Amino acid sequence: MARYRGPRLRITRRLGDLPGLTRKAAKRSYPPGQHGQARRKRSEYAIRLEEKQKLRFNYGVSERQLVRYIKKARAQEGSTGTNLLQLLEGRLDNICFRLGFGPTVPGSRQLVNHGHVTVNGRVVDIASYQVKAGDVVAIRERKLSRKLAETNLEFPGLANIPPHLELDKNKLTAKVGGRCEREWVALEVNELLVVEYFSRLV
Repeated sequence: MARYRGPRLRITRRLGDLPGLTRKAAKRSYPPGQHGQARRKRSEYAIRLEEKQKLRFNYGVSERQLVRYIKKARAQEGSTGTNLLQLLEGRLDNICFRLGFGPTVPGSRQLVNHGHVTVNGRVVDIASYQVKAGDVVAIRERKLSRKLAETNLEFPGLANIPPHLELDKNKLTAKVGGRCEREWVALEVNELLVVEYFSRLV
């Protein structure tokens, strides 16, 4: 399935707050659709599906990409759920979002795709690029690039920058100290249910 380009508030009304998807708040608290206000008991499958969809829409990944991340997370030592979140948090577009260079993950993806971001001094225009410990992420030394990032930094999508990222606002550079700790993941999600969802399919 291709990347979602439809109305974002419709997704947040169904799944709850997704800081990476949009900064807007829905006026209505119930889910969208004709039967949005009807009280229905959700099945265990539906609950796991919703948790999986939260990851998909918040980080802007396709179903196929998420399956690949699940396989990578399983191959690593430690908790598969935590590994999965750390892999998603380590994507270049998400790193730019957490630093405040972009207003949302889709906004940060555009920043990366248009060649405004460098990693260790080289332009990287692949949003899914996996940033490693010790890497230096920076905004290119171009007037347009710096102006975009500076404007976004005035009103960042999230108030706090996680401790594994060291940002120099004046130089618009940041050093990655390691992987994101579980408590610093901004999304409210039960990653164990996501792993359970895929355990039947993958």
